[in-house]
Amino acid sequence: MTPEPPNAWLGRDYSMRAPRLTSREIRLASRPRGMPLPADFELAEVALAEPAEGEVLVRNVYMSVDPYMRGRMSDAPSYAAPFDVGKVMAGGAVGKVLQSRAPELQAGDLVLSMLGWREQFVAHAGSVQKLPAASVPLSAYLGILGLTGFTAWYGLNEIGRPKKGEWVAVSAAAGAVGSVAGQLARAHGCHVVGSAGSDDKVAHLVGDHGFEAAFNYHRLTPVEGFRRGAPEGIDVYFDNVGGAHLEAAIQHMRNFGRIVACGSISRYNLTAPAPGPSNVSLIVGKRLLMQGFIIADHYSRLGEFRSQVIPMIERGQLRWRETILDGIERAPEAFIKLFEGGNLGKMLVRLAPEAA
Repeated sequence: MTPEPPNAWLGRDYSMRAPRLTSREIRLASRPRGMPLPADFELAEVALAEPAEGEVLVRNVYMSVDPYMRGRMSDAPSYAAPFDVGKVMAGGAVGKVLQSRAPELQAGDLVLSMLGWREQFVAHAGSVQKLPAASVPLSAYLGILGLTGFTAWYGLNEIGRPKKGEWVAVSAAAGAVGSVAGQLARAHGCHVVGSAGSDDKVAHLVGDHGFEAAFNYHRLTPVEGFRRGAPEGIDVYFDNVGGAHLEAAIQHMRNFGRIVACGSISRYNLTAPAPGPSNVSLIVGKRLLMQGFIIADHYSRLGEFRSQVIPMIERGQLRWRETILDGIERAPEAFIKLFEGGNLGKMLVRLAPEAA
């Protein structure tokens, strides 16, 4: 089943039904200026009603926090609608159906939705995707088998087009998307160099994920890090950071290289526009391809992605790490930590035990 686009069912009004139970949710209290602060979020208690015909009651087990959500906290024009001040936020979540009035779902089914940032919810069955039985933890469907893994797979394969023996550089390589992109490049027979924000993360990339090289960008500039890690140049650059990383990569790219423009986390909290790379003219001389993408445009390929990646996980070719904070009240903290380098792999918030 192809997941519904984000926000497909967020406009439904359940407030007029008789309340059955309560849930807690995180609302956007104010639009951040610069780095988000705890005061920009509000924890609220809400009443839920019995599901109507065609609806389900779901208890979320894990919710995802992702850098793209920072853009939705602003009201600037973007590819996704902004969060409304005073209303619940949204994002990826996996949970368990507690009650169903839809024939396609039964109590106990595990489901994926874009109705995170809340402990429980009532929604139309079409707003959730039933998850198949798999030999992976439930949380994997928000990371390596979710939109982050899907993003890495699509961007690397469709834009990066790596070939055996090429050199691939990945920024924010110890994060949820970067770590998968780097491992997929290794599976293609490529040499991989990654940047990360701590010595422990560098050791993780080389020791656990098999990168040829990695560097701590607090110790080495991206220019020096890419030069040392890939002395003969870069063929594919998977960009999650932008800014100085992107400028350094352009400088170090080989002719006919490909740049996968996935994200620019170094720019998300700026309060004024920053200069772009000073060397964009090299894109012409080096005949580089640079392309951005939004993974929501490619949901039709989610099944293809999982059919390729699940066997790789089962063979031990792909590994993943998670950073998990417990409790809905810690969701803002988890989100803010993304911009402070406080995560190794996928950042998640656990809202209930998996066995509950």
